[in-house]
Amino acid sequence: MKLLITTPTAVAVDEADVASVRAEDEAGSFGILDGHADFLTALKLSVMSWKHRNGATRYCAVRHGVLSVSGGREIAVATREAVVSDDLDNLERTVLAKFQDNLEAERAERTASLKLEMNAIRQIVQSLRPRPGAFAGMP
Repeated sequence: MKLLITTPTAVAVDEADVASVRAEDEAGSFGILDGHADFLTALKLSVMSWKHRNGATRYCAVRHGVLSVSGGREIAVATREAVVSDDLDNLERTVLAKFQDNLEAERAERTASLKLEMNAIRQIVQSLRPRPGAFAGMP
């Protein structure tokens, strides 16, 4: 099988001698073997693994994404971030923690942005309200 993992800026994995793939979506962990039915799912923040036909295992930490299987032979993953390694312990310890920290920072930034927008809307609404006595001299 062929495995392709891409981010918006790079191709993280492009390998053709893959025997099996394991990944995780909201329903849990699942595996893909040669001849798998066409499939599309949204991945969680997790570590994917795959085995080559020669027995070597590799890993990739993905920050969410979409996985598709086409024709039972092609697996494609589009993700925001991907870090590839042969060392599973390192990925779980450092990379997933980094991804989680980045996710929490993005949430905090979104919250701050929403607060700024709400304050701007309040200012606009307040400036559009008629002031008492503003129309007193009008006929």
